[in-house]
Amino acid sequence: MSTLEPERGAGTGTLVEPTPQVSHGDGDHERYAHYVQKDKIMASALDGTPVVALCGKVWVPGRDPKKYPVCPMCKEIYESMGSGGDKDKGGKDGGGK
Repeated sequence: MSTLEPERGAGTGTLVEPTPQVSHGDGDHERYAHYVQKDKIMASALDGTPVVALCGKVWVPGRDPKKYPVCPMCKEIYESMGSGGDKDKGGKDGGGK
């Protein structure tokens, strides 16, 4: 029996697929510069594709990251990667458009 089909007498089933949350607002993520792979920042600058920060924020970069403090969650994740981490993840870019 498929996991999407309800069992008899148990009601109806609902399939919920997660969708990425692209940021357009001024939430907490908008106040920080985030760690993103440098090659992803370059690709976004060329074709406008969204990037994903270490903390999970998804957006199209457009602000000067030097004007914002580093996202504490991105910083913690980056530091936990230690010397074995991907050094290309050191790129930063400010939040939102």
